[in-house]
Amino acid sequence: MKSDNVKTGMQQAPHRSLFNALGMTAEEMRKPLVGIVSSYNEIVPGHMNLDKITEAVKLGVAMAGGTPIVFPAIAVCDGIAMGHIGMKYSLVTRDLIADSTECMATAHQFDALVMIPNCDKNVPGLLMAAARVNVPTVFVSGGPMLAGHVHGRKRSLSSMFEAVGSYAAGTMTEEEVTEFENKVCPTCGSCSGMYTANSMNCLTEALGMGLRGNGTIPAVYSERIKLAKHAGMKVMEMYEKNIRPRDIMTEKAFLNALTVDMALGCSTNSMLHLPAIAHEAGVNLDMELVNKMSARTPNLCHLAPAGPTYMEDLNEAGGVYAVMNELAKKDLLNLDCMTVTGKTVGENIKNCINLNPEVIRPVENPYSQTGGIAVLKGNLAPDTAVVKRSAVAPEMLKHEGPARVFDCEEDAIAAIKGGKIVAGDVVVIRYEGPKGGPGMREMLNPTSAIAGMGLGSTVALITDGRFSGASRGASIGHVSPEAAVGGPIALVEEGDIIEIDINENKLNVRVSDEEMAARKAKWQPREPKVTTGYLARYAAMVTSGNRGAVLEIPKK
Repeated sequence: MKSDNVKTGMQQAPHRSLFNALGMTAEEMRKPLVGIVSSYNEIVPGHMNLDKITEAVKLGVAMAGGTPIVFPAIAVCDGIAMGHIGMKYSLVTRDLIADSTECMATAHQFDALVMIPNCDKNVPGLLMAAARVNVPTVFVSGGPMLAGHVHGRKRSLSSMFEAVGSYAAGTMTEEEVTEFENKVCPTCGSCSGMYTANSMNCLTEALGMGLRGNGTIPAVYSERIKLAKHAGMKVMEMYEKNIRPRDIMTEKAFLNALTVDMALGCSTNSMLHLPAIAHEAGVNLDMELVNKMSARTPNLCHLAPAGPTYMEDLNEAGGVYAVMNELAKKDLLNLDCMTVTGKTVGENIKNCINLNPEVIRPVENPYSQTGGIAVLKGNLAPDTAVVKRSAVAPEMLKHEGPARVFDCEEDAIAAIKGGKIVAGDVVVIRYEGPKGGPGMREMLNPTSAIAGMGLGSTVALITDGRFSGASRGASIGHVSPEAAVGGPIALVEEGDIIEIDINENKLNVRVSDEEMAARKAKWQPREPKVTTGYLARYAAMVTSGNRGAVLEIPKK
């Protein structure tokens, strides 16, 4: 046992004295020590139930012969952090979570881990840590929120942000906004559409790191407690079989995750997180792969904000495994990949049938023959940009219009809500990338304002920042290189004509190479927005969005 390094032999007598201080018995010390990484807190709605999940996991571990020991991981609620300086501290927590979990797991020599995440950066951060520590590990999330109901229709957080835009446009009263406010988020859990948290929890299943239902069983269902107990039991089985994260998170497994991503229509943030997780697992997940995967993968689901269905509907329809079973009919998955069940993907998804073809389209009748995410390139994004194609209005798949340029999110929101953005415009928000933000803020406020003001089918938004999974419309993010390092987005001027062709994967500004070169010669780097604390260190080390915004030590 790895934990023998801290509990066996004469040299470890001082260590055992400290375990005694914890009230740990000799019997407990003889068993494998299993770290339970709990992301419970009282500020994130997706995490307020994780104390219950943690207790269930502990019981499962103990029932299967392990000694469970809980330690924490942090989490930020992106919704609460949205639209102010707090959003600079969202993406950056992914690396804090990975680093702190690696520290705790290695310093205390745990034999195995159960990760209990739920929300946006928490899931990829713990997957990154799992790849680094590489001891038997199972994930069990807190589960999605149930959809809210307003006037007989299901609603979710994206509806709430768009209601604010509608109020600004004069099409909704304050009383109507208050009704949404009180009804769209009715339970604990990760917000109920296919936003980033639910995307990553579903992709954890697709990667093979979570049990069936990890991404879709609602937070308030008792089935979620059962799942947590089984996760605790399963990690002990993995320990006995010595199945480790890097045995599971192989290149083929990441290709499976990309394929499922395309079929589900996941958040564009998955294009930041999957490469970062792969990086920690020693796999190079090139963004150039995305369009190849998309070209062969049909989009089978239109969950909110792309359509009227929610996570509870996907769960009832058979969940992620049912989606994977549809994809397997066209030989789109690597079925021989190992998973935390101790079985292969093919064994797991066998007989997991699609129970609702309105929620999960059959592979013969998809929403589109191509996947939900597209990677764009061109003279505005030489290294790539990303868009959630499945949430774009058909008339905006090809668009050109004048650039309306803003050097921060706040200025763009003021212009949108002030009625200064009109049909046909292309809103450009720059200096919000990983370095420039720093922290690559999500742009849910401006995209929701555009949608709420009735401009979602006529106005595009382009940024070197990123989007919430709740954003919809022609929202193109992760433009790389970013403005802060002199990328072409820094050189765009008010009124330049921007050309978008999502079906052809192109993003260009109609400016000659010579003119762009002249502008680049005049460009000067901006002074850093933050010069102290964690954000300053992050800005110094972070790479571009097309590389997953992973951290690297700067080259001298």
